[in-house]
Amino acid sequence: MFVLASKSPRRLELLKTIIPDLEVIHPEVDETSIKSKNPANLVMKLSQAKGRFVLKKHNKENVIAADTVVVLDNEILEKPKDREDAKNILRKLSGKTHKVITGVSVFIKDFCFSFYDETQVEFYELTDEEIEWYISTNEPMDKAGAYGIQGHGKIFIRSIKGDYFNVVGFPIAKFYQKLKKNKINLPFLKKD
Repeated sequence: MFVLASKSPRRLELLKTIIPDLEVIHPEVDETSIKSKNPANLVMKLSQAKGRFVLKKHNKENVIAADTVVVLDNEILEKPKDREDAKNILRKLSGKTHKVITGVSVFIKDFCFSFYDETQVEFYELTDEEIEWYISTNEPMDKAGAYGIQGHGKIFIRSIKGDYFNVVGFPIAKFYQKLKKNKINLPFLKKD
């Protein structure tokens, strides 16, 4: 059985398409204590910390952990602290291209590997009225970069280069390819 070390309902939904019997444990990790100037290294370190928490605290063997950041001009845009912060983040993204980077760590017994995926997302110019409306939906409040591409936020996206599901929160196809490369079989591939 696999365990997902994440609080994200979007990751759970994506992973359940290929791992139906997925258990979820919310990792208790102080993310502010993990630092790196390189966003790709940061998300991999964060995913490793989340996975190790579940391995040690819950004595689990097969753990999948992930973390996603939104990066604009080398600045990491976190989840908004409040509505004003969400407005500021959305104003920064307006009319610009940013990166969404997700780090994934997979722990299978004594074996571990990590990787990241990066997607470029370009926003249309946003009006103050659009930003106010979007914040009123509450959708931006629990998402890195203050938007959800799979929800109302999709109307602000001019273009995307890379994996859409990475922006949702988990690069499911790259994850599957990494499992294949490491000769890790998933339950849905087993023949009766």
